[in-house]
Amino acid sequence: MTNVLSLQSSHSALIDRLREENASLLLQLAGIAGFALLTVLAAKIQFRIYLWEVPITLQTAAVYASGLYLGTRNGFFAQLLYLALGLFMPVYAGDGYGPNYLLGLVSAGYLLSYPLAAAVIGALSKRWKTFSGSTLATMLGAAIVFTCGVVWLHYAAGHTTWFESIDKGFLRFALVDLVKIVGVGLLYSGTRILEGGFNEGA
Repeated sequence: MTNVLSLQSSHSALIDRLREENASLLLQLAGIAGFALLTVLAAKIQFRIYLWEVPITLQTAAVYASGLYLGTRNGFFAQLLYLALGLFMPVYAGDGYGPNYLLGLVSAGYLLSYPLAAAVIGALSKRWKTFSGSTLATMLGAAIVFTCGVVWLHYAAGHTTWFESIDKGFLRFALVDLVKIVGVGLLYSGTRILEGGFNEGA
């Protein structure tokens, strides 16, 4: 039980090289570009529900994963690159692009929070590498995404009460996002554990 709840792990995995500051420049650039592209693809996997102002996408799963796998700095840059791409091409959940389009979205608060959320997840998961640790780090990153998203939504959509904004911008997505958080945490900790097992058997 103690191992399950432990936040930290002394185990070092090959995948951790992606987040090391002394990793080769080529590896770092590949990681940044790769996770920016992953976020683009995840944005296009979406489910729109009638009268819902914010669509359900897999974007946040890619954001969370970029923080876990790339760490603070490169997770931040991966999501910053994603936002920058949206200034020139339609990589967001909608069909438009450009600064005016981005700032005109009622969901812009979520998007603009991605670099910070990835950076925070990366910083916390530097030591919190277990499933419990990476999941907790991701939950704190998700809190940043939803806080920024709900605040922006409240003013952009002209909601009359904060409860309406919290309902439409967080409560409706809470269960879905929890599934994403657990899924990303399992994937991250799983790759580290399986890799360790392969290394021991080699």
